[in-house]
Amino acid sequence: MYSALAGFVEPGESLEQCVRREVLEEVGVRVGAMRYFASQSWPFPHSLMVAFVCEWEGGEIRPQEAEIESANWFKVLQLPKLPSRISIARKLIDSVVAEMAATSR
Repeated sequence: MYSALAGFVEPGESLEQCVRREVLEEVGVRVGAMRYFASQSWPFPHSLMVAFVCEWEGGEIRPQEAEIESANWFKVLQLPKLPSRISIARKLIDSVVAEMAATSR
């Protein structure tokens, strides 16, 4: 199954800085413009999932060893198995797919 990238905010770091750092660390891709998508509570104490949509700025996908098993770009109509529809990751993916379909008309 493929999902959205995730990570934890470091002390003193903004959410936007966290997104940029985590994406770069986990898959070697630099992201630029981003917008908030949604949030969802998480079962760990004092944790909150916060989702963002980002624009690719540069870099080639290079999964971080021992952290990411596989990462790839997919065509919108050929997505792999995705997380459950109740997860914020799936809602994020579905929203971006719908947005891309609407702008390609």
